[in-house]
Amino acid sequence: MKRILTVCMALALALAGATPSLAKKVATYGVAFYNLENLFDTINNNGKYDLEFSPEGSYRWDGRKYRAKIDKLGYAISQMVTKTTPEGPAVIGMSEIENITVMQDLVNDPHIKDRGYRIVHHDSPDRRGVDVGLIYNPKFFRPLNTTNHTLVVPELPNFRTRDQMCVVGLLGNRVAGYSRVAVIVNHWPSRRGGEKESSWLREAAAALTRHICDSLYTVDPRMGVIVMGDLNDDPFNKSVSQVLGAVKDISGTQDGGFYNPFWEKLDKGIGSYIYRGGWNLFDQIIVNKNLVDGACGVRFLGAEVLNKQFLIQQEGQYKGYPLRNFASGVWKNGYSDHLPTEIFLVREVEQ
Repeated sequence: MKRILTVCMALALALAGATPSLAKKVATYGVAFYNLENLFDTINNNGKYDLEFSPEGSYRWDGRKYRAKIDKLGYAISQMVTKTTPEGPAVIGMSEIENITVMQDLVNDPHIKDRGYRIVHHDSPDRRGVDVGLIYNPKFFRPLNTTNHTLVVPELPNFRTRDQMCVVGLLGNRVAGYSRVAVIVNHWPSRRGGEKESSWLREAAAALTRHICDSLYTVDPRMGVIVMGDLNDDPFNKSVSQVLGAVKDISGTQDGGFYNPFWEKLDKGIGSYIYRGGWNLFDQIIVNKNLVDGACGVRFLGAEVLNKQFLIQQEGQYKGYPLRNFASGVWKNGYSDHLPTEIFLVREVEQ
């Protein structure tokens, strides 16, 4: 009996010693979104709204203020790090950018220049002159193709808003392996005129997003799809929950469907934008079933709103609000009226 116990103990110790060699490392990738709140240069070349963001305009938008804005945003992005993503997000979608020039200035800001972010940009027909865009770290993401999709509203032939940008690429590296992932960057129509009165426009935008996703599945049913952006609606609104079909419970994610990790966060009182003292969570990053179950090679791990203290107004009338660039027409030398959001994807890597 004693001999049997000795053999069993030896076998257990051998197995325990072998475990590390069988263990798998995990590669983690951050995917973020940030509404940069009117990131305009100082040159008046886009009509009335652009005139406001010029030295002669109402905001007295000069080189000093512009450089301060770039510096603030660069610093904010530099702080999007975790223990498992020390080099920051692999991909960051952006909205409210005027042109590719402001994106170039941002990625060259000293706070993040060493990361070597590259740019994907497209000029949208939006009347305000703002676009969506994407920056990526080539160590972790390699774009394959980009398509841009215009929201056409037959009832409003002169309606112009931001195009939806779809970037298909490879997430990962040679060591960890690659996963085919599509990132759709959005800035859906605003609530101007009233939430209920304008909801049909965001529902139309959601239908366009859904159409893009269905087209991607036709090409590659196993592709990971990420829908991100300032949706100007909360997770429970019809545009997001019904038209796009993003569910609150991860276990309820259907084939071809979506999971919205930010719904539960809003339920807990966490938001990315404040309107009249109440939090909304307009800035969402939504994942498809292939990212929930890992069918594309990477799987969803978690999500967060980056509500770090330096991004929040600490005093005055707007205490507790995101520290924006202007408030009531007064320059605050802040960041944005929106907070960044981020999700994390993981891939097991055999040692």
